[in-house]
Amino acid sequence: MRPGLLACLVAACAVARAAAPPPPNILLIVSDDQRPDTIHALGNAVIDTPQLDQLVREGAAFTRAIAANPHCVPSRAEIMTGAPGFANGSPPFGRAIRPEMVLLANVLRRAGYHTGYSGKWMNDGSPRTRGYEETSALFSSGGAAGAPLTLPRAHNGRPVTGYTGWTFKDHDGKPELAKGIGLTGATDRLIADGAIALIRRRASGPFFLHVNFTAPHDPLHLPPGYEHKYDPAAMPLPPNFAAEHPFDHGNAGQRDELLLPVPRVPAEVKAEIAAYYAVISNLDAQVGRLRAALAETGQAENTVVIFTSDHGLALGSHGLMGKQNMYEHTIGVPLLMAGPGIPRGRRWAAQCYLRDLYPTICDFARAPVPPTVEAKSLGPVLAGRTGQLYPELYAYWGRETGLVPTQQMIRTERWKLIRYLHLPREQLFDLAADPDERRDLSAAPEHAATRRELETKLAAWFAAHPSVTASR
Repeated sequence: MRPGLLACLVAACAVARAAAPPPPNILLIVSDDQRPDTIHALGNAVIDTPQLDQLVREGAAFTRAIAANPHCVPSRAEIMTGAPGFANGSPPFGRAIRPEMVLLANVLRRAGYHTGYSGKWMNDGSPRTRGYEETSALFSSGGAAGAPLTLPRAHNGRPVTGYTGWTFKDHDGKPELAKGIGLTGATDRLIADGAIALIRRRASGPFFLHVNFTAPHDPLHLPPGYEHKYDPAAMPLPPNFAAEHPFDHGNAGQRDELLLPVPRVPAEVKAEIAAYYAVISNLDAQVGRLRAALAETGQAENTVVIFTSDHGLALGSHGLMGKQNMYEHTIGVPLLMAGPGIPRGRRWAAQCYLRDLYPTICDFARAPVPPTVEAKSLGPVLAGRTGQLYPELYAYWGRETGLVPTQQMIRTERWKLIRYLHLPREQLFDLAADPDERRDLSAAPEHAATRRELETKLAAWFAAHPSVTASR
C-alpha cells in the first residue's frame, strides 16, 4: 500500500472514532423481592409508581423476564457473572462465586468505565473486591457490635426476622451508625442519597453505577410520609390467593413462610400488600431522585437506566408468602430500560433471564463479553432483529445446601412444568389459558404428550448443568 494512501486511511479512522458518540453511562437499579405485577403502567391499577411508569413510556419493558434462582444471593450472582449458579458456584444462599468467573464490573473497568456501588450487598467478598472502585451508602451485615440494639417491629407489629445488625458503611468500610441499625423506613432514601453522591462526583463519564435497594423485602417498615398511602381494606387479594399451599413445596416452615400464620387470613394478607405497595411507592420516588440527579448533572441524555428486581414474591398467592418457588409471581421480575439507542414505549414478551443483563450491558458499553458468560444479549430484541432469544427457560431452587435443586422448572412460550424432587410430584400449567397457574394439568390425559416432552427437555438441561457438588 502506498504511504500516502495508508496515511489517508489512518486519518479517516481517526475522524470516524472522533465522530462516534461516547459510550453511555449505565445505571443499573435492582430492587429486592418485587413482583412483576407491581407497576401501574404495566397493568396494576392500584399501585402508584409514576417514576417507573415514566421509564415504561420512555423505554422498553420485557414482560417475561425471570430470575432463574429466586433467592437474593444466587440471583445477584447470576447478574454479576452472566452465568447460572451451576457455573458460577453460587446456586445456594451464601456460597462464594468461583474465582475464575469474570465479573461484570471488572469487564466495564477494563473498557474505561468508572464503577460504583450503592446499597445492599449480600454476596461473598465486598463491592471493592468485586470490581467496584467506589462505594457510597453500602448496606451490609455486621458493624453493630457494641452498639445498643433495639429491634423495631414490622408494620403489623410482628417481630423483625431479617437484617438484624446490618449497618451502612462508608467507602473504607467504617460503620455509619448514625444511619441506623437494621432495616428502617429510611433505608432506601439513604441508599439513594449515596448513589446520588456518586452521580454528582462523576460529572463526566462513562460510569457504571450499580444500585441495590432493599425495598420491598421484609420487614416492611412504612416509610415516612407513606404511613397511610394504601388502605388495607381496599387492597385486592391476588387472583390466585389461597389459604395454604396444597403440599410442601420445599420451603414450608421456613422464615419467609412464617411471616404470617397458616392458614392465611385475607385481612392480614391485605395489610401486608398495603405495606408492600407503600414501600414500592417510596422506592419509586427514589428512582425519580436518581434520574433527577442525572438531569441536574447533564448526564441524563447519555445514560442507560435499567430497572429490575432480584426475583418476585408470593405475598399470599398460592397460599405462600415468600420466594423460593417456581410460580410466575416469584420467578418473574420487572425489567425496564431506557436511554440512548433503546426504542421508546416498546414492550416485548421475549423470554429472558436476569443474567442476560450482563452481555446486554457489555453491548451498551462496547465491551467484549468474556467466555465465562453463558447468557444472551437483549440487543437483538431491542434492535428488532428477533422476537425470541430462548424457546424455553429453566429455573431451580433448593433448600438447605441448595446444591441439588429440589424444585426444577421449564417454561416455554405457553407451557410450564414444575418438578418437586423431594416428593416426587409435578405440576403442569397452560400459561396462555391460565396465567395465574390455578389449574394443574399434570394428570390430564390429553396433555400427557406435552408433559413427556417437557420432562425430557428438563432432564436434558439439568444433565448438561451438573450440580456444584458434582462439578467441583
